[in-house]
Formats: sequence, structure tokens, C-alpha cells
Amino acid sequence: MQHHPKFSNLFVVDHPLVQHKLSEMREKDRPMTGFRSRMREIALLLAYEVTRDLPLAKRKIETPIEAMDAPTLDGPMPAIVPILRAGMVMADSMAEQLLPGSPIGHIGLYRDPTTHRPVEYMVKLPEDVPSSSEAAVQKTPGRIFIIVDPMLATGHSLAHAIEVIMRHGIPAERIRVMALVAAPEGVKVLQDSHPKVKVFTAALDDRLNDHAYITPGLGDAGDRLFGTR
Repeated sequence: MQHHPKFSNLFVVDHPLVQHKLSEMREKDRPMTGFRSRMREIALLLAYEVTRDLPLAKRKIETPIEAMDAPTLDGPMPAIVPILRAGMVMADSMAEQLLPGSPIGHIGLYRDPTTHRPVEYMVKLPEDVPSSSEAAVQKTPGRIFIIVDPMLATGHSLAHAIEVIMRHGIPAERIRVMALVAAPEGVKVLQDSHPKVKVFTAALDDRLNDHAYITPGLGDAGDRLFGTR
């Protein structure tokens, strides 16, 4: 994993398996099922890096040989918050295979085709998310919130999602963004608006085109996941 020299909050996961699987996803002829399976696999590999600094504590266990003080996760499980709809596949993979027991929230946004700005249509966060920063410290000490979305394009949708979670009393230091592919323009939006939020991605691509799609990118991740247009 590399800390990008241009953006202080950006971490690029350059593991060979991540890069290989991402290249397969980029292929325009990749079928829907193959696209979805690769997304699930990359989400797991990225999530290992996003959760690298989760705190550990010691717990007494019995192995078949002897007792030991074994390292175990300390504190509440991370909350996974996909941006609908494309983030759902990433969140499901993480919750099923890597972080069982993690609460899952949902933030529904779509991009206005003219302004390219997010329009919110649903917010459903885990029930234990408090309504004030004081309660956040008391009820969810140390819990991190991982916002997942395949594409970090203009950055406005992810910036909006961060603001939604912060309005529920969660400090920026405990919010992380995980995206498969990012555009420099979107990363800059997040760095300027939420500099304390760490961003993890498999690739920082070249730019946004005139339609605000990432170039070379993946195309429309939601349509490719679900077979829609």
C-alpha cells in the first residue's frame, strides 16, 4: 500500500492481486457475473488495509496444546455504510467474509445528470449510532465507519455521505472511504472538505471526462453489476 505523495489523505492499495483483478474488471466485455465476483474479491483485499489499525486486546483461550493470551479485536466492530446501489456488493462481501457482526447502514444517493451533484433519497444508519458527539463517545467508543462505493468520481457523493455520518455525531477521524477507482478531481474534493478522512483505493486514474465519468475507469459500475442501462 502506498501513501500517495500528492494527496495527504489518499492510500493506494497496489498489491499485485488487487491490480490484476481490477484490470479484469475494466475490460468492457467482462460479463456481469465476472464483474460482480471481481468486485467482491477486491473489496475484501482493500478491506484488509482499511482495517489494518483496528485495536487488539489479549484474551485467554485454550489451544489443543496449552492456554495462551491471544490477540483479539478490541471494541465494537466497524460499521459498513454502502452508497446505494453499487456499494451494496462491496458491503455484502465484507460483512459475509471478513467482518461478520458488523452493522450495515445505507445511504441512497443518485447523481443529477445536469449538475452532477448528489441527490439524497434515503439514509438508514445502524441503530446504535447516537445523535450527538457526546453520545458517540459514550456509546460507540472506537467504532469506525467505512463508506464503500466503487467509484470516487467528482467526490460530491462521498463528501455528502461523510457529512451525513458526521451529523450523527461521528468524528471525521473515525470515518474511512473505500473505493475501487478514484479520479484526482474527486480525491481533491474530499481532501479539501474532509482532510481527516482517510481514502483507500485500488487505483488513482487519469481524470474525469466531460460526462464526469472516470477515465479510463470501469464505466457505470451499478449498471455493470446489475445488468441495467
